[in-house]
Amino acid sequence: MDEIDIRLLKLTQNGLPIIAEPFRGIAMELGISEDEVLNRLENLIREGVVRRFGASIGHRAIGITANAMCTWNVPDERVEEVGAIMAGFPEVTHCYERPRFPDWKYNLFTMIHAYSRDECERTAKEISIATGIKDYSILFSEREFKKTGVRL
Repeated sequence: MDEIDIRLLKLTQNGLPIIAEPFRGIAMELGISEDEVLNRLENLIREGVVRRFGASIGHRAIGITANAMCTWNVPDERVEEVGAIMAGFPEVTHCYERPRFPDWKYNLFTMIHAYSRDECERTAKEISIATGIKDYSILFSEREFKKTGVRL
């Protein structure tokens, strides 16, 4: 990484402006071309300096206040198949496998966002029907903690 990469990270770490060409202003500020900005970002991602570069929606700000972590007891040999089905639901924003523990039988987790708890429960039921997995638990969020990644 050089000084331009560091400045680029500082300029993008808190989000991009919601305009038609967000990288153009960054390029002008850095004194480089828009293509070079994009190439540098691609290199930083490829090198593992940047692990994730994507949109993040403040779901509570737009009224999506019901958030449920659904934990599923999925046969180990079906995790890939079932996970793909679950991840295909538009209400599911996260779907991942976790190890089982002696006092915790669930191994597949989905995060469901909706406008109400009833909608979350309805989605979980639809997922259950679609996958045939009937052993699950719904854990609702009570509050949201501030989420920030690493900052320079």
